[in-house]
Amino acid sequence: MKNSFVELNGRQRAFSLLDENTGREIVGPEFDFISPHLEPQNIVPESDDGVIIAKGKLYGKAAVIISIEGSFQGGGIGEVSGAKIVAALEKTLEDNKNGIKEYPVIVLDTGGVRLQEANYGLLSISEIQNVVIAIKEYVPVIGIVPGRVGSFGGMSITSAILSYLITTPKARIALNGPEVIEQEAGVREFDSSDKNLIWDTLGTRQRVETGIADEVVDDDVLAIKDAINNAIEQNKDAHRTDQADFYLSLLDEIDFAQPLDTKQYRDLYSKNKATKHVVNEATASQQAKSKSRGRLWFEKLTGIENAESNYPTVLHAEKDGKEYIAIVPDENNRFPRVRKGEVGLQEGFLVAEIVNKIVDEDKNKKEKRPLILVVDVPSQAYGYKEELIGIHISLASAAAAYAKARQAGHPVIAFIPGDAVSGGFLAHGLQSNRIIALADDSITIQAMSKASAARITQRTIAELEEATKHVPAMAYDIHNYEKLGALYKLVQDVSSWDANENAVEEIKTVIDEAIESTKNQPTDLHFRYETPIAVESGRQATNKMRKTVFEQWNQ
Repeated sequence: MKNSFVELNGRQRAFSLLDENTGREIVGPEFDFISPHLEPQNIVPESDDGVIIAKGKLYGKAAVIISIEGSFQGGGIGEVSGAKIVAALEKTLEDNKNGIKEYPVIVLDTGGVRLQEANYGLLSISEIQNVVIAIKEYVPVIGIVPGRVGSFGGMSITSAILSYLITTPKARIALNGPEVIEQEAGVREFDSSDKNLIWDTLGTRQRVETGIADEVVDDDVLAIKDAINNAIEQNKDAHRTDQADFYLSLLDEIDFAQPLDTKQYRDLYSKNKATKHVVNEATASQQAKSKSRGRLWFEKLTGIENAESNYPTVLHAEKDGKEYIAIVPDENNRFPRVRKGEVGLQEGFLVAEIVNKIVDEDKNKKEKRPLILVVDVPSQAYGYKEELIGIHISLASAAAAYAKARQAGHPVIAFIPGDAVSGGFLAHGLQSNRIIALADDSITIQAMSKASAARITQRTIAELEEATKHVPAMAYDIHNYEKLGALYKLVQDVSSWDANENAVEEIKTVIDEAIESTKNQPTDLHFRYETPIAVESGRQATNKMRKTVFEQWNQ
């Protein structure tokens, strides 16, 4: 065990990957950058907030190691830890743009969003994903999933965006943990007490065989370091988020009304990898137009009554030079877990296809078409088959497509007339330049349902609700979300179900203003740090951490 990578803590892992006497920590624990959101909840903070950034050499190459400490709050990403990761990646991007080759390595031992800072976690993870996509234009971004916690939640979506993913046999990768699936969908869907089922479904040997991870190496520091170096030297990139056609074709062959075990899926995956991908589109006549705020506003903004598409849960239309996209319910959908408007396997890949096609068509145009995302997503889909196939890759494909569109110059505007929850929001909404929302008490915006959040944080729902009174990022309403500073505008006089003529015209005007505000501005997500609310209160800790990382980067 003396050479075990898994058994090391987060700081030891970071420095073990660097050549001897070359490592230097950025914003180490001596700076005492604790989360301001934990002590009000009677949670003891850590002075590095569970993230270690080390700069040095890896076999002589300049490297930046970002190591998440899984033993602190399950490796969850909050405001301070997220800001530290984003700032380090931004400086790495800047160095590479300036011709200084620098290779980022992310050690993922994380449950995803830190639920005690839920909406800060979602914002941070979307910002991490944005910078990773930008860096990949210059150098590969390597991920390691060592074990203990594994890689779950929004950071599993991030893992799918990385260039190359290295694991040990002791790791697991999934969007939703077994306990969350059991809470949301029932024990018959996924029994969280069945350890053999969990490892057979989410364990990394299974994940490598089905393209979710790229390589399993022994739990040995030198073996992992060699694997990283090899991936860098060969410029490896799995292009996981560029395979929408493959996955859509694969999904056409799966009957979601029938059982599917790991061996059946492995065989089907291998067979499809060797064949040409042909997507068989569903027919619009199969569509059951379930009532939702997302559908209502999509139809009103585009002027299309009873909007239909070949795939009933993803609506897309062009209107007045803008491309509108919505994810909507379909009560008879063949994927049972998306019948209430959740973002599932098919939805993420379809959005990616739509957005990537728009980007390709506008590649040589001076004016890029704006993308208007109508956001009403109650969550991601919770299901055994979804996890087996890799729902996090689907959501990552959508998120990556939106980020690439924005980075290519397309204004990406999210309009929230309904719910914006968890991985569904990360996939469809959080990669936007500007976010507009209605000031309606019926809107839920959060990282997880109250029942699941209470179970994971080992609280009662009453205790959870009490915590939301002291920490706005924990709250489930749009008014507390506004306090984080991420919104372009909160529209006060329009309710989510009242899309009358005047309301629609008002929202169209706000959307046009949001598009105009992106002109001659950076195509990244900096806007969120610079709004008056963000500067004065909502992202103070974020901005302080960013400033400190920048100051220490080249010292």
